[in-house]
Amino acid sequence: MANPLIDITQIKRDFQLGSETINVLKGIDLQINKGEYVALMGPSGSGKSTLMNLLGCLDTPTSGSYILNGKDVSQMHDDDLAEIRNKEIGFVFQTFNLLPRTTALDNVALPMIYAGFSKSERNERATEVLTQVNLADRMDHQPNQLSGGQRQRVAIARALVNKPSIILADEPTGNLDSKTSVEIMNLFNEIHKNGNTVILVTHEEDIAAYAHRIIRLRDGLIESDNQNTNHL
Repeated sequence: MANPLIDITQIKRDFQLGSETINVLKGIDLQINKGEYVALMGPSGSGKSTLMNLLGCLDTPTSGSYILNGKDVSQMHDDDLAEIRNKEIGFVFQTFNLLPRTTALDNVALPMIYAGFSKSERNERATEVLTQVNLADRMDHQPNQLSGGQRQRVAIARALVNKPSIILADEPTGNLDSKTSVEIMNLFNEIHKNGNTVILVTHEEDIAAYAHRIIRLRDGLIESDNQNTNHL
């Protein structure tokens, strides 16, 4: 069998709080294959946000190993992690994180600037992904001229623009009404069908139901890891 895209072994993450050490992740083993659609769930304090930050190379573990796409990222320094993040991971956040005075097109093209593409290449690819998320007619609009759902589509297009290995979505419907949430989750289904690996962090059962595999964390450990046979 091919090597997993994500291979985590005995990952621990401790935080210092004054003289006290808080063990947030207590030895996580996890493998995710290319093309999977996974939901990470758990109550507040379960460690799911910490795990997401590690998966997204926004943080490094206290101990254990993390092999991402064949590279050991658990010991990397910030500059190398930033490069891995930009190449391998597309982030979608609850709060969209768009630049306010910048058009949808330029917001989407932003990761390509760091990756060193020319302006014409950036604009061509940004146009392509904005069309993919049904926003071809909104490319020149700034975020304040767009609805919440449209803003999240811009954020999703931005996540896709560098053709990453993984789309990592943190509560992507947290700020949206239920009708818009369904539209955004249908879009994630499309993205997954196109071959992307999607990892979704959510505390909502109805959002997790879209994923094909549901991993539940509790007290810094994986409580259950099951295939979801009822995915939407």
